[in-house]
Amino acid sequence: MTARARRADARDNQALLLAAAKEVFAEDGPDAPLDHVARRAGVGNATMYRHFPNRRELVVAVYADEVAELRSRADLDADDAGEALFAWLGLFVEHVRTKRALALSLADPAGDHESLFAGWHAAMNTTAATLLGRARAAGAVAPDVTELDLLLLATGIALSGGEPSRLLTLVRRGASAR
Repeated sequence: MTARARRADARDNQALLLAAAKEVFAEDGPDAPLDHVARRAGVGNATMYRHFPNRRELVVAVYADEVAELRSRADLDADDAGEALFAWLGLFVEHVRTKRALALSLADPAGDHESLFAGWHAAMNTTAATLLGRARAAGAVAPDVTELDLLLLATGIALSGGEPSRLLTLVRRGASAR
């Protein structure tokens, strides 16, 4: 096998492990046995540990991928900028609601969690600000509404246990430019 083929195989294995870890963590939480991740990916434990030497590195990779996926789902070219903003906020609510345990498992007072979270928060703020700027320019959102306002309200909705689409509709009405 050539070096190029091995690298492609390694990339494939890493992608399989990441996809499997997303599924296993979604089903069983971030403390799920890593053997289950390797088994679901169809690779051996040694292969998994070559790519992700410990649980934390795997969880960081999964959460980073989830954040990147959420960012990529922002429709920055939508004809209805207000709809695009609130559709993405709905996705953000679902992300916070379903990925919270994953994120909290990374909290480590002695670790690098602050810099990781700062980067992820900056990514969410940038995405929200871009969508909000478009919605504001289209007259769909009042000029005094900030991305932080919307992200905090969306986070509150995610953690409230209430019905997210109903609560987001109320936020949208309150944020509208009228």
